[in-house]
Amino acid sequence: MNLPAALRKSFATSPILAAAAYAGLVFALLVMLVGSIGDILRRRAAVASTAAMLEQLEGRKAAAPGGRSADALMPSGSAFLEGATVTIAGADLLQRVAGAVTRLGGNVLSSQLDLQNSQSKAGFVSMVASCEIDQPALQPLLYDLEAGMPFLFIDQFAVQAPATSSGEGKLRILLAVSGQWRGAK
Repeated sequence: MNLPAALRKSFATSPILAAAAYAGLVFALLVMLVGSIGDILRRRAAVASTAAMLEQLEGRKAAAPGGRSADALMPSGSAFLEGATVTIAGADLLQRVAGAVTRLGGNVLSSQLDLQNSQSKAGFVSMVASCEIDQPALQPLLYDLEAGMPFLFIDQFAVQAPATSSGEGKLRILLAVSGQWRGAK
């Protein structure tokens, strides 16, 4: 190493000064090493976060609140009404709506399957149901119908309050529900 003559002379005559310069140089190198390792770790975390976001956007892995995957929250089954014929698909739709109403303590008063409407041509099967249900069960019913499988769409919804003067009793609801039928396989 080519150090100026004055520095070489001072390091040669003062070993404490030489040791302090050496320790300072080692300390500076350690600070640079720790900074570089920290930077590498931050970059790895950013890459992992970006990769997780990319997987989620591509649909390979769906994230959900609470750290659980959305696959565990997704209802199972087909998104389409099942059946070899449109009549069987309509029966599947009637059964799905009636089952949701009765699970929540309601009654289906009447139901009508509508296979000849304008949406039928696009592969949709529709029905109209008149039901009675308690007011607290109304929101869970709507959620169950729209969030469950097969995918159903509420086309019309009308609510009539109880006829009693006290306001107690079951609500009467009119639901027009449709679902897509994939057709014969």
